[in-house]
Amino acid sequence: MRLFVALEISSAVRENLTALLKSLRAVSPQTRWVRLENLHVTLKFIGEVSEAGLAGIRGALVGVRSDQPVTLEFRGLGFFPNEKHPRVFWAGIDASPNLKTLAADIDSAAEKLGIPAEKRPFSPHLTLARFESRRLPEKLRASIQENVGCDFGALRTNHFHLIESKLKPSGAEYTTLESFPFSAEV
Repeated sequence: MRLFVALEISSAVRENLTALLKSLRAVSPQTRWVRLENLHVTLKFIGEVSEAGLAGIRGALVGVRSDQPVTLEFRGLGFFPNEKHPRVFWAGIDASPNLKTLAADIDSAAEKLGIPAEKRPFSPHLTLARFESRRLPEKLRASIQENVGCDFGALRTNHFHLIESKLKPSGAEYTTLESFPFSAEV
């Protein structure tokens, strides 16, 4: 099974992004847009794991803790690696400092199980689309520029989730296997 660890986003943030994505889809229907129900903040991509390895992952994640919940503010739009050669279109996140620590603790717990550590620095974002071609259609670029400073809402949470991703011709289908509280307060 293909697994990752993530934070769910609030319905208010999802609704705000829905309005944006609806208008951008109309401009560029050929773009590979992320399904709205699949929007999440990835903390750690684990990859393929056997059924037998699932218990070890659950055991490692249950021990991850933080002194306080994380706070995230969703605002701004951008591209990885950059606008001239886009592969990923994202909504930005301003997060409390403990989000980076939480992601590092999850990475460390997974590494102890033999799952490779992340090579790139943690950069919280919401993936909104992926591009096959590294050329951004001009109409889409203009529409994104009009919305680049948008504020999509905020979230405060004390739970992360272990999620299974099943790849299907219609797109990835996500199932939450378990939720893990990492802080006592919300």
